[in-house]
Amino acid sequence: MPPVFAHGALRLYLLALLESGPKHGYELIKALSERFGGTYSPSAGTIYPRLGKLEEEGLVATESEGRRTNYRITAAGLAELNKRREELAGVENDISASVRRLADNLRADIRANMRGLRADLAATAEAARSTARAPDFRKAGRQSSEGFRELKEAEMLLQAFRDDLRVELRLQATRQPLSAVTLETVRTVLDQARISIRNSLPG
Repeated sequence: MPPVFAHGALRLYLLALLESGPKHGYELIKALSERFGGTYSPSAGTIYPRLGKLEEEGLVATESEGRRTNYRITAAGLAELNKRREELAGVENDISASVRRLADNLRADIRANMRGLRADLAATAEAARSTARAPDFRKAGRQSSEGFRELKEAEMLLQAFRDDLRVELRLQATRQPLSAVTLETVRTVLDQARISIRNSLPG
């Protein structure tokens, strides 16, 4: 996958994020993740070395706030940012293109995984139908009882899946708002799963 930021673009964008006020490293990482709709989140190993370089160049300064280190843009940093406003607009356009590319890649991965799942379910359903075609009336009563147990087990699996996913989504929402990409991913996966399960049902 091509790099999210061109050479030097991340440093410029960090200056732009600091223009609105001092921020610590985690706030900058979170702001970048939100700007990318959750499709990209830079690591601390990516952000802090660039902040350190900006500080060496006198474009940002640090100030302690308890156990945190805040970064603020300096007058020299603001002058640099003002001088490169046109370049910054290009970085914003590149970010928008990256968000679309990352979202497209994510959707393509989901579709590929769902195709594999549909194929597996179709093969399982066909095997079940083939077995069901062989008449054995002596087993009819026993199969009816087993079918009821399997129905209950399927319902329990669906309930467990729903409960687990709700917990994951709520935990994520406490860390940062759910993005439109995440919502679209959930909708796509659930729609494909519904279709796949329906197609696996005999008859």
